[in-house]
Amino acid sequence: MTTFLARIQALAGDPDALDFTFGNPHEMALPGLSAALREQVEPRTVEWFAYKTSEPEAREAVASGLRAQLDLPFEPDDIAMTQGAFGALSLAFAMLADAGDEVVIPVPGWFCYEPMLHAANLVPVRAELDQTTFDLDVDAIARAITPRTRIVVVNSPANPTGRVYPKQAWDDLAAVLDDAVVRHGHRIWIVSDEPYRRIRFDGIEFTSPAASYPWTVIDYSYAKVLLAPGQRVGYLALSPLLPPRERAELREALMPIGLAIGWGFPDAISQYAVPALEHLSIDLHELTRKRDRMYDALTDAGIDVTRPEGTFYLWGRAPGGDGQAFCDALAERGVFFMPGTLFDQPHHFRVSLTATMPTIDRALPTILEVAAALAHPGR
Repeated sequence: MTTFLARIQALAGDPDALDFTFGNPHEMALPGLSAALREQVEPRTVEWFAYKTSEPEAREAVASGLRAQLDLPFEPDDIAMTQGAFGALSLAFAMLADAGDEVVIPVPGWFCYEPMLHAANLVPVRAELDQTTFDLDVDAIARAITPRTRIVVVNSPANPTGRVYPKQAWDDLAAVLDDAVVRHGHRIWIVSDEPYRRIRFDGIEFTSPAASYPWTVIDYSYAKVLLAPGQRVGYLALSPLLPPRERAELREALMPIGLAIGWGFPDAISQYAVPALEHLSIDLHELTRKRDRMYDALTDAGIDVTRPEGTFYLWGRAPGGDGQAFCDALAERGVFFMPGTLFDQPHHFRVSLTATMPTIDRALPTILEVAAALAHPGR
C-alpha cells in the first residue's frame, strides 16, 4: 500500500499520466455543488458558524430523500450527520460493538474496513463473495459468524466489483442472522455501506437490507454522487423498522457517540448545503458511456471483466493472472490502474471510470498492447 500511495502522489505532478486509480474528479466540479456551498458562506445569524452537531434542516432533507429512494418511513431523528462515510462507519462501529467483538466484512471489499476495525479495537473476519460472480455469499457469511460476532458489513453497489445485490440476498441474509441471534443469544447488526447507492446502470433497482432486516444502519457519503471526495459530508441512518425501544435508544446515542469519536459532524456550510446536495448528481449517462467504452474494449480483447451494475469502477482478472505485474507494466507506459492486491485479490485489478473519455481513448491502445504481451508472453 505504501509503494502504491507513493506512486499515486507522484501522479499529481505529471500532466501526461493516464490515471484510473482512485475515484477522483478529472473535470471541474458540478456547478450546482459550487453554487450550493457558495450560497451558505455568508452568515445569516451570529450562530452561523457556531458548534454544529446534526442540523435539523440537513436531517430533514436526508430523511425525505431516504423515504423517496428506499420507500421506508425514515424520520429526521433517525439521522446523524457525519464527515462522509468514514465518519458514519466510525459512528456505527462505536455504537454497535465493544472492544474485542468480531465484524464480518466482504472479500473482495473496500480496503479501509480492516484498518478502521483494528483502530476501533474490533476484530475483522472475512467472508468471501462468490468468486465467479461476486454475488453475496450468504453461506460464507453464516460460516464466518461466531459467538463474538456483533456486526456484518455489506456493500451494495459494491466496491470494487460493481455488483448490486437483489432483495432476495437480503432476505436470505436476514434469515441467517435471525438464526444466529437465537443460537448465540444476542443481536447481530447489519451495517449497510451505501455511498454508491445512486450510481447504478441499466435501470438496475436498488434495495437496502434495511427493508429486510430491521437491525440495520446505513452509512452514506455525498462524495460519490457529487464526485467530490474532498467535501466530507455524509450520514448514518437507523432503519425505521427497528423495534420502537431499540430505535429510541439508538436515536439517543447518536449525538453523544458522535461527540465521543472526535466531533464527527460535518462543518456548518456543508450541512446547510445538504438540502441542495440531495438533488445533485454527476452525469450518469456519460458515466455509462465510459463504462461501455472501457468494458467493451477490454472484453473484446479477451480480458475477464465483471460488468458493473453500479459504482464507477471496473473489476477484472489480470492478463497472465498477476494483477501487480499488469499494473506495473501499465505504469511503466504511463497508465495507472489499482492492483487487486489492495483488495487481497492478487489476480485482479480495478479501473476507475471517473477519468475522462479522451483519457480512456488515449489509454486503451497501451492497455490492450500490455494485456496481449502478458497474456501471450514470448510471441
